[in-house]
Amino acid sequence: MTTLEFRNVSKIYHVRGASALRALDDVSFTLQDRQTIALVGQSGSGKSTIAKILTQLERPTSGEILLDGTPIPRRGRALRGYRQTLRMVFQDPFASLNPYHSIRHHIERPLRLDRVVPKDQVDAEVRRLLERVRLDVDATIDRRPHELSGGQRQRVAIARALASRPKLLVADEPVSMLDVSIRLGVLNLLADLQREEGLGVLYITHDLATARHFSDEIMVLNHGKVVEHGSADDVILRPQDPYTQELRAASPDPEAHFAVGSATTGGGAA
Repeated sequence: MTTLEFRNVSKIYHVRGASALRALDDVSFTLQDRQTIALVGQSGSGKSTIAKILTQLERPTSGEILLDGTPIPRRGRALRGYRQTLRMVFQDPFASLNPYHSIRHHIERPLRLDRVVPKDQVDAEVRRLLERVRLDVDATIDRRPHELSGGQRQRVAIARALASRPKLLVADEPVSMLDVSIRLGVLNLLADLQREEGLGVLYITHDLATARHFSDEIMVLNHGKVVEHGSADDVILRPQDPYTQELRAASPDPEAHFAVGSATTGGGAA
């Protein structure tokens, strides 16, 4: 079992000519494989700061992150191993894919860098990964990102994240930039992959409805602090903190039914 511990982490940004900004304040949680935790909060609550710290794009001011009980290394082969264990799916699939390179290149690169499969099997693995995210391989593999729809681009980004065979996935608002009509298909894909691959998923979102139906637990963040953390049903149906109650009241329908994980949509059209 893979266990990631985010232990008493704080992050302070020092801005010249302004007061220090405390983006995170003593935040703790544990994520294991085969588990999904939704991190919910409004813009500026600290959600993306957590994602950046987990992926080592930022370093915490205090606290520590441990993988299977061992602190994350700051450099070298061990850090590379950590980054292979944890991958991120970014919010904007167009910005996260290089417009000058083909889809084949995007999937090949992590396969070659991490030496996931022998060189003579790379092409077959690229095709398998594109099929895994329900894309028409022949119609997709040699195209560039701008030639695909938003949903297709996000599926490519998910395939790229899976290329290193991670145990944990950080999904930072993975459907917020997509048309409403195709969001459910991408969420269903993530739910199926989480179940079938045994992934641990940190699902960052502001959408309470999808948080409830996609996650085992929900953690609510406000001004860098965790104000509520519990099972998905408890947090949504019986919120205790006033901020969580406000989020629930502002949601169009936090109890809406989403068939997440139970529907299959064709990736070629989304």
